[in-house]
Amino acid sequence: MTDAPPEPDLPEQLRIRRQKRERILASGGQAYPVSLPVTHTIGEVRRRWGHLATGEETADVVGVAGRVVFIRNTGKLCFVTLQEGDGTRLQAMISLAEVGEESLAEWKATVDLGDHVFVEGRVISSRRGELSVMATRWRMASKALRPLPVLHKDMSEESRVRQRYADLIVRPEARDMVRRKAATLRAIRRTLDERGFVEVETPILQLVQGGAAARPFRTHMNAFDEDLILRIALELNLKKAVVGGVDRVYELGRNFRNEGVDSTHSPEFTMLEFYEAWGDQRSVAEITRQIFLAVADVFGSRRIETPSGTVDLDGEWTWLPVHDAVAKATGEPVTVDTDLDTLRILATRHDVHLEPGWSAGKVVIALFEELVEKDLLQPTFVCDYPAEAQPLARRRSDDPRLIEAWDLLIAGVERGTGFSELVDPVVQREVLTEQSLRAAAGDAEAMSLDEDFLRALEYGAPPMGGVGIGIDRLIMLFAGVGIRETILFPHVKPEG
Repeated sequence: MTDAPPEPDLPEQLRIRRQKRERILASGGQAYPVSLPVTHTIGEVRRRWGHLATGEETADVVGVAGRVVFIRNTGKLCFVTLQEGDGTRLQAMISLAEVGEESLAEWKATVDLGDHVFVEGRVISSRRGELSVMATRWRMASKALRPLPVLHKDMSEESRVRQRYADLIVRPEARDMVRRKAATLRAIRRTLDERGFVEVETPILQLVQGGAAARPFRTHMNAFDEDLILRIALELNLKKAVVGGVDRVYELGRNFRNEGVDSTHSPEFTMLEFYEAWGDQRSVAEITRQIFLAVADVFGSRRIETPSGTVDLDGEWTWLPVHDAVAKATGEPVTVDTDLDTLRILATRHDVHLEPGWSAGKVVIALFEELVEKDLLQPTFVCDYPAEAQPLARRRSDDPRLIEAWDLLIAGVERGTGFSELVDPVVQREVLTEQSLRAAAGDAEAMSLDEDFLRALEYGAPPMGGVGIGIDRLIMLFAGVGIRETILFPHVKPEG
């Protein structure tokens, strides 16, 4: 924390506001009282008395408080607009006849834009038809020492992210995002709760890196003298819960990945993972569809306008095998039996970059990502990936070259991933052992051998389906914004 600059070095606005604060205190007043006799919210006043006709007055007395967002001081009558947290506004009138000369003078000398003030008085409708409180008294509730930013002049995108508190004050879209994200989480919980899922919390601090391929953040616990990591995924502990008999389980929690930061990636983000015993990739896909519809209803429409076009969530959610998609895009037969040389010729023909040593499966994935993915506008469960796409996934019993998993593509972007989960402890040990060897060879994203997780599987895990959905990316789809807009206080580089 840096010390505030000495008062002579402060900008004039900050210096004047500090002087007003000192004047309040010197006169025996309070610039930041503990409480005030508020009787109604601004919203309650608008709902109860919003019917008043122009010029109509009542004898109903209310006490309201809010932030000053507009002020007009005239000779004997001052007008102020108060705003409460959700953006609801109400006019108050401070008149010489009602509050007296001393109180009116104090108002003019003390109150600035951004201050929180308390006003008590009768509810009326002004001669211009504006619902108002005709004050009989007022008090300072919290003196603002900084002026409100001017949105078009002071609030660049960077400053809006860095000073989100100021962004919330001046921009209703920022406040709406906070409430919509909360409503989104409620809708997700309601969808899963109604289907018998149980919400749990699992540790963020972990000994073993697992559940995804990602670079973790590392820390140290002094009490046990142990090096720990911040979790990169929720998966392993949730599967342990299923082993223990919590047949339908989910968690909405923070994950942490020490990787790049851009418009779609944040080092700290919210994930939903849910697991359904006796389910598979098809059953959890339907639950996923229901979650997306519930969130769409929060945003008010099941038709989403995206840069790629209009998405209709009430339309068909198709299943698209990867090889079929590549065959259609290239105009050539492509199956799991297509040889590597043929696939490389197709890649060259379509200007798809390949790395030396790639297998046929990796080439198919590259062809899909370059030629198909961006054009998948409507909800599509892309399935039957080559095993190279997800080395930890369950292989298909009828063809182990393919996996029991899907990626949900909407408007050309992955929105979630689902699996018929691998529960064979012997096979799971084999793939985790391979991962641990990669980690030992220097792969920072490879998973470790988690003996406790393997021991849990050895007690017998039922067949299950599982899904992971990034909540921030989900909201990005519906709101049409970047990831930093969906996170209340995203990480930014230090100032200076």
